[in-house]
Amino acid sequence: MRMNSLKHQVGGFTLIELMIVVAVVAILAAIAYPSYQDAVRKSRRGQAKADLVEYVQLAERFHTTQNTYFGFALPVTKSPRETSATAYYNLTLTTSAATPNTFTITATPQTAGGQNRDTCGTLTINQANVRTAGGASNPNCF
Repeated sequence: MRMNSLKHQVGGFTLIELMIVVAVVAILAAIAYPSYQDAVRKSRRGQAKADLVEYVQLAERFHTTQNTYFGFALPVTKSPRETSATAYYNLTLTTSAATPNTFTITATPQTAGGQNRDTCGTLTINQANVRTAGGASNPNCF
């Protein structure tokens, strides 16, 4: 028997082929990850918007019984829901004795989870249901 007939062809990937695959995966990850982060920030913004609307409803209930917004305070839990985006937004209420029939609720993005890089920035809503994002009326944000 000859030794040549016993040799087997060993198949596999070359180093160049493997490096091309790694490069393609890296490029896809570089494109996909920022899109994923943007989607996460957008969902957290949606939760903050829902919290703002819920607080407006609580303020309106208070106004119905007290005939003023002055004296209304946000709940101590700072969130109507346990799974809220309040870790990513700081919610504050502004009322004044000088203008007792007005209020503004503000959701300021926090650095936690990179929410401060959200393009919409700070979200506000007032007693007239005027909604602003980043200091301007932006229909894509609210």
